[in-house]
Amino acid sequence: MVRWVRPAVVAVALAGMIALSGVALGRIFAGPLLAELVAGAAIGSVGIGVAARRLPPSAVAPLSVAVLSAYGILALWISAQRADASGTLAHIARDSLVNGIPRLLTAMIPVEPTPDTVIVPVIAAWLAGLAGTEIAVRAGRVLFGIAPAAVLYVAALYVVGPNAGAAGRPTLTFAGLAVAALAVSARPADAGALREVSAKTRAAVRGRALAGAAAGLVVVFGLVVAVGPWIGAQVAAEPVDPRQYVQPPQVDSLDESPLNRISGWALSPDQQLLSVGAVTPPLKAKKVRLRLAVMPDYDGVTWKVGATYRNAGRVLPEEPRLAGADITDVRESITVQGLTGRLLPVVPTPNAVQGARVAFDQATGTLIRPEGLTAALHYTVTSVVQTPDLNGLPGASTPSGPSVARYLVVGPNVPDEIQKLADQMEDGNGAPYDRASAIEDFLSSHYRKVADAPSGHAYPNLQFFLFGPRGQGGQRGTSEQFAASFALLARLDGLPSRVAVGFDAPSAGGEVTAADAIAWPEVLFDDLGWVAFDPMPKSNDPRPVEEDFTPKPPPPSDPSTPPADAPSESASVAPSALAAAHGGGPSGVVVGSAASGAVLVLLAGAGGVVVLMRRSLRRRRLSSGSMDARIEGAWLEFTDALRLAGRPVPPHLAATEAAAFAASPLPPRRGVLRRAAPAAAPFAPAGPFAPAGTVAPAGTVAPAGAVAPTAAVVPAGAVATLERPADASLPPLDELVAGINTVGFAPGAADGGQAERAGEQVVAYAYALREQLPWWRRVWWSVNPGPLRWHRRR
Repeated sequence: MVRWVRPAVVAVALAGMIALSGVALGRIFAGPLLAELVAGAAIGSVGIGVAARRLPPSAVAPLSVAVLSAYGILALWISAQRADASGTLAHIARDSLVNGIPRLLTAMIPVEPTPDTVIVPVIAAWLAGLAGTEIAVRAGRVLFGIAPAAVLYVAALYVVGPNAGAAGRPTLTFAGLAVAALAVSARPADAGALREVSAKTRAAVRGRALAGAAAGLVVVFGLVVAVGPWIGAQVAAEPVDPRQYVQPPQVDSLDESPLNRISGWALSPDQQLLSVGAVTPPLKAKKVRLRLAVMPDYDGVTWKVGATYRNAGRVLPEEPRLAGADITDVRESITVQGLTGRLLPVVPTPNAVQGARVAFDQATGTLIRPEGLTAALHYTVTSVVQTPDLNGLPGASTPSGPSVARYLVVGPNVPDEIQKLADQMEDGNGAPYDRASAIEDFLSSHYRKVADAPSGHAYPNLQFFLFGPRGQGGQRGTSEQFAASFALLARLDGLPSRVAVGFDAPSAGGEVTAADAIAWPEVLFDDLGWVAFDPMPKSNDPRPVEEDFTPKPPPPSDPSTPPADAPSESASVAPSALAAAHGGGPSGVVVGSAASGAVLVLLAGAGGVVVLMRRSLRRRRLSSGSMDARIEGAWLEFTDALRLAGRPVPPHLAATEAAAFAASPLPPRRGVLRRAAPAAAPFAPAGPFAPAGTVAPAGTVAPAGAVAPTAAVVPAGAVATLERPADASLPPLDELVAGINTVGFAPGAADGGQAERAGEQVVAYAYALREQLPWWRRVWWSVNPGPLRWHRRR
């Protein structure tokens, strides 16, 4: 009887410790299903090991793995039924086994117990039970046998990280079970054997035991003193989140900035994108707005989602409820037809999705389907619609601080005209809502909506949209330019803003076409949340911008005040008088001329040395080393050129974005008024995205197949403030971008031709960029020693 007590207690303790791992991990799961499945795996694995303890060890492992396979299929089936997962069980099993670990570490918390998030913990629990039972029960090595359960428990705590509270009770229970297993397996000393030895021997044995115990206490005390403070600090420290080491689902450029798709949809208004069912409960409005994406990040070139997507289950985290807002739960069924990409349109703000596996960015509320959208994909969205009392808008304030800093950032080098327009919108409008309304009214009353406007919302595009001549394509655009201009002006006026893209769908159900695509801006107000604004034109006859916006000229100088550097009459002394005053010897003029000449000679010599060193640096970068090193050298030449021109590349830009940033024109040089030559007929970019008679500004980001012109044409007789020619353009950098991407993503794959083309492009670009600078900047470009120290390692 006693012979079975010890193995039974050890087995129960092992099963309990493994089940506690499921409890610890289940704290970040929605519902108790994971803990129940892990507990089943613990009982099954330990039970098989105890029942088969009399079989040969070589037979236990295959038997346990066979039962594990059956239990794993059962766990997959149960979780698939709970999660309403689609597909065959074989497909679900294969997908879960392949993607289980990354999906578990990228899932949104609380994690829904789906097949791909439960199968890995179940398998790990079963294997820990199998190993622990064989070591602790069969071999009798209990201390080593509880090690697999301990490793599993520590791994569960690590996966949870800082995403749940302290696991105090499970940990104490785990320790208690371990102590019980060790205590019941301890063997008492054989007192009879000691009686048969002499008293001297017994005293020696007891002495050694006491000495060993004392030495053990000293070691334990030393460990407490040495590592006790560190362990105490770790208890109070925040655990590491392993999710930071795993790459979440990614999207391509169209999904990162769907604002660029507005112009393409506007040119194909009849394209069917979605089919929607009737909204339940029925809404009074004829249209319901589906949100495709929210873009809070702007760098002067592109509005981006900037999301960190986490795999989510059917239930999504809810947004905080607004005080005093009317809350309505709406349900919408959507079927994908011609819409492509990964972004999933939903009624904002979603809190449950059925019919599609999704990933969610909680910061923006944007949803994606990692596998991409496919025709006939059908899903149902349940959303919480919060309708605050907008009567409080006139007196509402906007939040501030680090939490909203993201919604106030703009790219560097904001054009002066745009900044002055923002200042004009702010002038006399102290309240945040008054400033937002002023921007909304200005855009809606001065600009025209057209379907054939070129795509783009970088600074040059928005500058041409806001101030370009009407007869040459300016002051008209799609909702892309209206929304982007509003959000930019709002940020310049201190209003936290963002841009959203979506569709106006029929609330009674029906087809959603490309003509229903729209972009709109939103502003964040205290206690009201994000409030959408509508800057789209209200009439077909907008007023010219020139009637209401004229940049203020600089204050005129007072003609009665002499220039600061003009010498007064009392200070004017003839050179001959100076010479006479010194009474002979070399005159001050001669001495001064000699000193000035020496300084000039030294400066010229230093400049010559810098020029030679700069040429040697370029030759070394572009001609020596491996192909990868030569392409990297070309990239350094490119960044140095922009830095010499006063436009350093922002460090967060990727290679393609940096090339787009570099393609935009330099700010015009002010202060020289020139009368433009008679202008030719307006020209238009090639391709279907801009018909004849339109002009796009330099830097236009056009869809594939479209060629953006380099500048707007100034009408004859107009007085411009541009000294630089209107048709100045910069050479392409496509070979350089392709080369640097090859170096980054496929090291060693670049060839000599690619490195040579990258070097030729960057030399041509640097030369063209230098020619756009004033003469003194061109001189300083050649003798600036900056490139010699900016990149020390090359």
